[in-house]
Amino acid sequence: MSSNCPFCHLDNQQIIFQDELVITLKDGYPISPGHILIIPKRHIPSLFDVTDEEQMALLHALRAAQNELKQQYAPDGYNIGINDGLAAGQTVMHLHIHLIPRYTDDCPDPRGGVRWIFPDKAAYFTIKNAELLD
Repeated sequence: MSSNCPFCHLDNQQIIFQDELVITLKDGYPISPGHILIIPKRHIPSLFDVTDEEQMALLHALRAAQNELKQQYAPDGYNIGINDGLAAGQTVMHLHIHLIPRYTDDCPDPRGGVRWIFPDKAAYFTIKNAELLD
């Protein structure tokens, strides 16, 4: 536990699910309805620091959260993301996996998904199509 980490000091009302290794909760700043975080209980900054047992628990919680979202919100797709390190945009240095439900027409063109962190590289599919036409 870290004394200043918000994920190490959660209010039980925030928690949707927990076991001995993992906590699942609704994101405090949701991108879409149902946005969930899956967090290891042990204070670790990176996915690359988890034990095999923690990795399996995280994946199990991710699947359980997806099943719950499917029943409650019926999304059309999902983005699953981890910001790992400052250069990747991690702001809370405690590993957390974002499970973001996506809905048809929630944005004009979802193609490229997470590639939009670099907008000039996101629309690779239009570049590829242009090359095929040349």
